[in-house]
Amino acid sequence: MDKIILGSSDLKVSKICLGTMTFGEQNTEAEGHSQLDYALERGINFIDTAEMYPVMPRAETTGSTESIIGSWLKKSGKRSEVVLATKVAGPAKAMNWIRDGKNNLDAVNIRAAIDASLKRLQTDYIDLYQLHWPSRNVPVFGQISFNPAHEREHVEIEETLSVLQALVREGKLRYVGVSNESAWGVSEFIKQAETKELPRIVSIQNGYHLANRSFETALDEVCFREQVGMLAYSPLAFGQLTGKYINDANAHGRLTVFPASWSPRYLRPRVIEATKRYMQLAQEHGMTVTELALAWCYTRWFIASTIIGATSIEQLKFDIDAYSIKLSDEVIKGVNAIHAEFTNPGQ
Repeated sequence: MDKIILGSSDLKVSKICLGTMTFGEQNTEAEGHSQLDYALERGINFIDTAEMYPVMPRAETTGSTESIIGSWLKKSGKRSEVVLATKVAGPAKAMNWIRDGKNNLDAVNIRAAIDASLKRLQTDYIDLYQLHWPSRNVPVFGQISFNPAHEREHVEIEETLSVLQALVREGKLRYVGVSNESAWGVSEFIKQAETKELPRIVSIQNGYHLANRSFETALDEVCFREQVGMLAYSPLAFGQLTGKYINDANAHGRLTVFPASWSPRYLRPRVIEATKRYMQLAQEHGMTVTELALAWCYTRWFIASTIIGATSIEQLKFDIDAYSIKLSDEVIKGVNAIHAEFTNPGQ
């Protein structure tokens, strides 16, 4: 498994990152431990989680994912062998069980969040601490365009970075990253860091897959020039890009187990039509659409690490094995032709 330096940090991370948001909901503690063991056996040293996990988020289970990772870290004694990333939730009134729904990216909330995460993870420090989504108004989680009518009070980026700077000095975190951010947001984080001598973000974790290549429209250049590593999540679009829902609309998976309102962007008609086209392209070149979708992410120059998730060791093995696939120029041409016709339907 290849490893690279993440952004401008000194974190050496595997090109595949183990996503864990199924731990505590779709996977038991024992299954989570097995996935962690197997990932390390395959050369993966990068683990991503969040305080609000598992998904589907519920008051009864929030924090369970971190607790499962924490019990594995204690049992295995392998804390020094992994790069551990977690996230602090941004404002979300719907999740009123996270600090009474008043959570925001200020000192009180960030400090409460990281202390709780450290306790659950049974560690003294976080390698990469990420802001799960912005405090300000910005299109996220399926919202396609910016709408100034949705402006709201928010915590300024300088204030957030100042809190994170104090936590770096206290040894609770090493590096800072953002998630579900825009090109303006990344640029502003960099500007505030440089002008106010605050921590510089080293990564961005955004959705990226065959049905959502919006990262390529501005963020790719910004991140390249500012040395911000891209961590791609949902490379299979919640399983839609495996093709299993095309073959069986009631197939077991996130899009049928969870309410449709949780991930409507992956159920849009044009996402389904695009998936059918990608399935055909993959079949023509002797691979599955899952392999095509993963290999696409694994081979993009701007992706530092691709975050994969699985509910079984068999799925995890398949996803990791796809790392060896190299796409031909003909396949890439075919992908781009479909993308031109179905441009970012799953954004």
